This record gives sequence, C-alpha cells and structure tokens, in this order.
Amino acid sequence: MPEGDTVWRTAHHLHEALAGQVLTRCDVRVPQFATVDLTGQVVDEVVSRGKHLLTRVGATTIHSHLKMEGAWHVYRLDTPWRRPAHSARVVLANQTSQAVGFSLGMLDIVPRDREDDVVGHLGPDLLGPDWDLDEAVQRVSSDPDRPVFLALLDQRNLAGLGNEYVNELLFLHGLAPTRRLGDVPDVRRLVQRSQRVLDTNKARVERSFTGSTRSGEERWVYNRERRRCRRCGTSIRRGDLGDRPTTERQTYWCPHCQPA
Repeated sequence: MPEGDTVWRTAHHLHEALAGQVLTRCDVRVPQFATVDLTGQVVDEVVSRGKHLLTRVGATTIHSHLKMEGAWHVYRLDTPWRRPAHSARVVLANQTSQAVGFSLGMLDIVPRDREDDVVGHLGPDLLGPDWDLDEAVQRVSSDPDRPVFLALLDQRNLAGLGNEYVNELLFLHGLAPTRRLGDVPDVRRLVQRSQRVLDTNKARVERSFTGSTRSGEERWVYNRERRRCRRCGTSIRRGDLGDRPTTERQTYWCPHCQPA
C-alpha cells in the first residue's frame, strides 16, 4: 500500500498537470457518481492528506485513496494508457494533459465544505502545512497499553505512516513492535523522527532508511525476514500484529537490537 510520501508525490504531479486549467473532460466511472460532470470548471489544486488525495474543483472535491492496487497516472492527450481502460475509475483532462485514476480503493465526490466527511477522522498530517507535533504526540500517547506499532499505524493518530515506515522507525529507535506505548521512553522523539524521515523521502522515488539508496541496502528490517541484521548479525524475525485478526499487519524486527 502506498505510504504518505508516495501519495504526496502523486498529489504534486497531479497538481502540476491540472491546477489552474479548465477541465475539458470529466469521466467518473463509479456508479454512485457517474452523473457528476465538472467539465468547464477550473481545477484549483490537488493536495494530499496523509494517504488520501483531494482534487479541489470549484465548490467540489474529488476524494481518492489508492489502497493496495490504485494509482493515478498523468499522460499527454495523445499518449496510450499503461493500464487497462476497464480499471479506470475517473478521467480528468484539459487541453494538454489527462489524469487517470486506476483501481482506486476509494473514490468520493463531496462538496468542498464537507471534506471532513471523508478525511476529518485523520490525525495530524506528517507532510501537511499544518503539521502539529504536540497534537500528534498527544494522540499517539493516548492509550499507554497499546503496542507502539499499532499506535503509529493508526491514521487517527498520525496521517501518512504505513507498514514499511513503522517497522523501520521502530528499528531505528530500538523498540520491539509489541512494546507498550507506556514503556516507550521518548514518544516525542519517535514522532519527530517519523515526520523527518517521511519528509526526507518524499522527493525521491526510492525511499531509504539506512542512508544508502543502493538496491537492497535501503532497509534495516522490512521484508528482510531470516536475513542477518545489518548491525548485529542476528536473524530478522517476522510476525503479525493487530487490534483484531482482520486488521493484522506484518511486523519485522531484530530481537537483539529491539528487545521486547
């Protein structure tokens, strides 16, 4: 699933292609909103909110979430699409470019003054202009008995972190995924680093947590089950953790560098 840095870049590319331009085509291929036609209106901006995308067109907002399979592509008008047409959920075009949302996990069209209906539940956006460290720390710390892994993944606490980021950040802080939040020595520092690492990676396609962008050297623990820890040589372990079985996510950790 794309994380906050990928969604931020997607918003940036869509904004460059659409903002300030009159829509010459608005084709929404979701039954609930199939009659919506914003042709002739100007796209004001495209912004990210955590893992969500908001395309603001006059008094209307197109809200989308990529989930696991979704993607937005930007093409010149005469360029063939790189995904099947049947997977397109929305097409927005102007005189020079077209933006196509493929296999979007969520697509809603709401009045702009009701954006909170679709993103109001989110916590502080780690890459947002209104990033609020104090509120983020307060939200993350609200349940001291919760595993730190789940508290960081919860988009109601922090908007933008996904599985890869949380596993890597916990390694950097020497915290096992199952560590009680109340036993984390410095939650503020952990949240600060979360924002800093996400911000550092947002402008590059190949994210890195180790300082190296060479293929195979970018991660400490994520997707490295049974491989040796880059610091101590201990075999990396993998597990599943969630508030309930249907929400379990994969965890990766070094049992030596990240004691329970």
